[in-house]
Amino acid sequence: MRRKDREITDIRKAEEIVAFSRIMHLGLFDGSYPYVVPLHYGYRIENGRFIFYIHCAAEGHKLDCIKKNANVFVEIDRETGIIPGETACGFGAGYESVMFCGTAKIVEDATEKASALRLLMKTQTDRDFDITEDMAAAVCVVRIDTQTFSAKARKE
Repeated sequence: MRRKDREITDIRKAEEIVAFSRIMHLGLFDGSYPYVVPLHYGYRIENGRFIFYIHCAAEGHKLDCIKKNANVFVEIDRETGIIPGETACGFGAGYESVMFCGTAKIVEDATEKASALRLLMKTQTDRDFDITEDMAAAVCVVRIDTQTFSAKARKE
């Protein structure tokens, strides 16, 4: 990372960004061009690694890309405000961001799907919802297991 003064290496600080943001940008391989889609997500940390869950329709371009190449890239950020300056070049943007390399797979297990959707709703609304396996059967759930993360922030 070029700006070591902005680097975040503490997983708890990275989790703060993930916990307070609501949209991830999921990067997929799509032939000659990358395909990036904004999505709501749920997450948990297991053995020091983030696991994300997203949901979608049972068919579509996103799933086609995942089936061809399960390697994905996740970016989550939040703006923290404009940093004022005396000149145009002196202004800056405050931000926090975290990025992950990982692999995606379609969740087939009905119990994991329902649990993932409960986690997604908790992450997005901070409320607990009862989601049954029958309800979960109506959507596709994708699990993203991350291998690495990098994060940085600029607050002033």
